[in-house]
Amino acid sequence: MNSIGDAAGRTPARARAAIRRGEITGPTTGFCAGYAQGNLVVLPKDLAWDFLLFCQRNPKACPLLEVADAGQRSFARFAPGSDIATDLPRYRVYRDGELVAEPTDVAEYFDARDDLVSFLIGCSFSFESALLEADIPVRQIEEGVNVPMYRTNIPCEAAGVFHGNMVVSMRPIPHRLVPAAVAITAGMPRVHGAPVQIGFPEAIGITDLAHPDFGDSVTIRPGEVPVFWPCGVTPQAAIMASRPAFCITHAPGHMFLTDVKNTALRF
Repeated sequence: MNSIGDAAGRTPARARAAIRRGEITGPTTGFCAGYAQGNLVVLPKDLAWDFLLFCQRNPKACPLLEVADAGQRSFARFAPGSDIATDLPRYRVYRDGELVAEPTDVAEYFDARDDLVSFLIGCSFSFESALLEADIPVRQIEEGVNVPMYRTNIPCEAAGVFHGNMVVSMRPIPHRLVPAAVAITAGMPRVHGAPVQIGFPEAIGITDLAHPDFGDSVTIRPGEVPVFWPCGVTPQAAIMASRPAFCITHAPGHMFLTDVKNTALRF
């Protein structure tokens, strides 16, 4: 089972179990309606402080939800009993800033060392259920694809070895619904908050909406405007720019499903 429709009604624990069994390997947009999803970054302990500072200095792109202790394989607050090494549909493994693998299980890396620190970062998939409740369309869910994500010219504030530009996700919104979309998402700062650009992609360095840097392209219909939110793939852009010796992340769009309701992230 790997369809958005089938997965929307599952509890996060059941969905994580299905992921662990290899039954779900695709993007998690629209999964577990009402529950928060998160981006993942896993780094050796000697880089964890620099990355923590990077997140604190760039809270719109990297809103921290939880940090696990070194060697710990569960996010105890957001998903008790979870396994960080097996419970995401797909991961990315980087060495010296280069992508070297996209496995569906990273247990071998956790088994080989005890110094890995895992970071859970808020994800914009979490505010999509609130948009849908307000009858605001979410195009990638309608089309059954991953959200489009783009590199920008917006610089992040550097911290230690980590630096780079913001990555954004895009959703086409009908003109008349843009104020509502802004208001709804602004009320959820722990999952990226309000958009950083509306209607003018070239102002943030995006030249071709049809060819996103990550994810899939979606249809922009007449009467709609592209709206851009900070994205949790920003750390991956920073990793590629900063070139740490080793790092694990989620594959873009393949998120960690938490047991925390989206409503809890508004307060």
